Amino acid sequence: MAVSVSAQTVTESKTFDNIYVGINGGVATKMTGQSGWLSGLNANAGLRIGRYFTPVFGLAVESNVYFANKPFGHNHTVARFLNTSLLGTVNLSNWFGGYPGEPRAFEVVALYGFGWGHVFGNPYVYAHGTDTKFYTTAGKNNLTSKAALDFVFNLGAEKAWQVYVEPAVIWGMNDQTLKLDRNYYRNEWSATGNLGHDGIQYNINRAYFQLNAGIVYKFKNSNGTHNFTIAQLRDQAEIDALNAQINELRNRKPEVITKEVVKEAPVKELRVDDLVFVTFAQGKSDLTADAKSALDGVAEGKHVQIVGTASPEGPADLNQKLSEDRANVVADYLKDRGVIVDEATGKGVQGVTSNRLAVVYVK
Repeated sequence: MAVSVSAQTVTESKTFDNIYVGINGGVATKMTGQSGWLSGLNANAGLRIGRYFTPVFGLAVESNVYFANKPFGHNHTVARFLNTSLLGTVNLSNWFGGYPGEPRAFEVVALYGFGWGHVFGNPYVYAHGTDTKFYTTAGKNNLTSKAALDFVFNLGAEKAWQVYVEPAVIWGMNDQTLKLDRNYYRNEWSATGNLGHDGIQYNINRAYFQLNAGIVYKFKNSNGTHNFTIAQLRDQAEIDALNAQINELRNRKPEVITKEVVKEAPVKELRVDDLVFVTFAQGKSDLTADAKSALDGVAEGKHVQIVGTASPEGPADLNQKLSEDRANVVADYLKDRGVIVDEATGKGVQGVTSNRLAVVYVK
């Protein structure tokens, strides 16, 4: 079953965008069949690699190794059991609350999927000091299923790191209770209810409860961030108006542009090459990869003046602050490259069409 839900339109996700890797560890215990519910804690550690296809839906591959033998017999191996799963992930916070343009500080993510389990060790052992042979579940494979909730905390200014706590239930889908039968003629004990030899079902007697904690790193995307960004959508009328505005600036006299964009100040003759236009997403002041590429063309040591603007949507005080933030983020980027910023100001809303710009005048 495929489901598509989108609260916001986000920028295009390329093949190797929104990929993450993480490690986790914790303890598991059988949900039934023990003297005490927590009497047989089984330590585990795992690796998870995944990709988000939208801010809501993704896929992950996870593999966990379990080290203890409780409540089963000893397998004489360091690792007793390996479970590798393919999991679908659903960010419930983004599904029901919409994607705000970057991850929230706290989110809830649901996981569900199926996997392959393998028990390590020899399929039989000899009783100590005898030649009596016992067949075990070692060396067996089985189908598993996992359902979990991740309580996620996104860390850092770029939200590249996550830590999470994950309660989960893991079922052995085709397990069967182990029953030993003795062959008196061959002096052997054999298991008639080994893993992987019974009908597939969700049965609490075949389930583990697991509590793990993990840490995740999200690789940087082609958009220059570690997460999805909201697409800057424009209709054709908006595009035409923006092009008309740029063409008007190109055709107007230099002294008029100087007065309106960088105030009245002694400047050299102005050319189109002296202006750098930096565009922003709606309501954002983050520099895109294209914006940084344009600003990289300003040579070190040059003097510049910067004016930030905003589009008409939203209250005036918010747009004024947004225009100032856009001017300042451009100024900070150029200063880091050795460019001398003489002035950086925000003009608020300029005109009646979308005007999410920072104009850089290079002296």
